[in-house]
Amino acid sequence: MTVNRKTKIYVENNMNIISNHQEIITMILIFFARITDVSLGTMRIILISRGYRYVAPLIGFVEILIWLMAITEVMKNLNSMTSYLIFAAGFATGNYVGMLIESKIAIGYQSIRIITTEKMMLLPMVLRDQGFGVTTVKAQGAKGEVMIIFTVVPRRKTSEVLETVLTLEPKAFVSIEDVKSRYSGFFVKNSGIYETFGRLIGKKR
Repeated sequence: MTVNRKTKIYVENNMNIISNHQEIITMILIFFARITDVSLGTMRIILISRGYRYVAPLIGFVEILIWLMAITEVMKNLNSMTSYLIFAAGFATGNYVGMLIESKIAIGYQSIRIITTEKMMLLPMVLRDQGFGVTTVKAQGAKGEVMIIFTVVPRRKTSEVLETVLTLEPKAFVSIEDVKSRYSGFFVKNSGIYETFGRLIGKKR
């Protein structure tokens, strides 16, 4: 009887250990599933807002499948507050990861508007020498005549333009807007992986 009891206790302990390991694995799966589906959702929304429509349904399909897997595991552990916290933590982390991925890929183009009171035309010339298409317009500001400089550049090139502006015209007013569509004219094209990615996701014209 003593041997049987020890064996039973040993089996029960092992089962508890296995159960705890399974619960930990489940929590990890929920966390990473939420990171993945929320990251995909963030990317999908950003792509739609920038006119990339063909890939959105595919991303949405994968996104909802992963979400269903995650929510199913949560429903199996309704009595576990840990699963709720892990689910929420994965959601929060997924938002950050999605924005981080998008910023690294830097999809699309941005329109940069620079307003300066300087009479020198050095800034437009330098930007053109760097390969950017630049349009200049004379305008009237609150305190006199100003020069408006327009350029449309790939998002990954925006920081390069801003560095040039800060170096040559540190007091210039700068505004930046996302470009949903573009037609004709001179543009700095995305190259390499950026151009390939753009073609693959099929931007709406």
